[in-house]
Amino acid sequence: MELGDSTDDIPLPNLQGQLVSLCLFERPTIQFFDAFKMPAYHSIFLEDRDVPVIGNFPILPLRTRTRGPAYTLPPLNIDDIDVSPESESYDCVDEILSLFRANVLFRNFEINGPADRMLIYGTLFISDCLGKVKPTMTAREAEKALTNAALDNFSIPGDVSFPLNQAFEPPRDRQDAETLRQFISQVRQEIAIRLHARLYPGGVGPSKFWLSFTKRKFMGKSL
Repeated sequence: MELGDSTDDIPLPNLQGQLVSLCLFERPTIQFFDAFKMPAYHSIFLEDRDVPVIGNFPILPLRTRTRGPAYTLPPLNIDDIDVSPESESYDCVDEILSLFRANVLFRNFEINGPADRMLIYGTLFISDCLGKVKPTMTAREAEKALTNAALDNFSIPGDVSFPLNQAFEPPRDRQDAETLRQFISQVRQEIAIRLHARLYPGGVGPSKFWLSFTKRKFMGKSL
């Protein structure tokens, strides 16, 4: 697979001749002839022990201009979509986007802590966003489609329509539910903005490489 038209390439697992386990919350493994196993990528923010949670969903810091409950990280000094994890501005949206193309290939994922739930949600939302972008869309048309996707009504843990309630705890009250909804809205808007930059680098696109993941369903789920 060609990686040339992407600016944040990471190695992707080769699934040829492999069998992916279908159990949702057991440790994700790929069996490769001699039982070779390759785990999915987990969040580095699992190491942050002081992150507030609502239910078991983390309210992680964000690099954003959108108002909401997230602690705001410093803006980047340069307009660069590749942010080092060592940067003080690196956030969960950077991580979600950088790991998407590897993790979306997995049918199961072991949750090691709240930050992994953010990674799961963001990965599923990127898949939804890619489904909104058509190969013939201009950058402006795609920007509108992604913005609408981010601002559309969405369910949160505890809602009947939320697809992962078996692994996500509901908020304890209405106030927590509203705070969680505002935070997830911030995340969705940031993902839409930064995904658009990857789909249309320099205003040209959409990237055929990114759109090649449109039909992939992480864990067989969708939001």
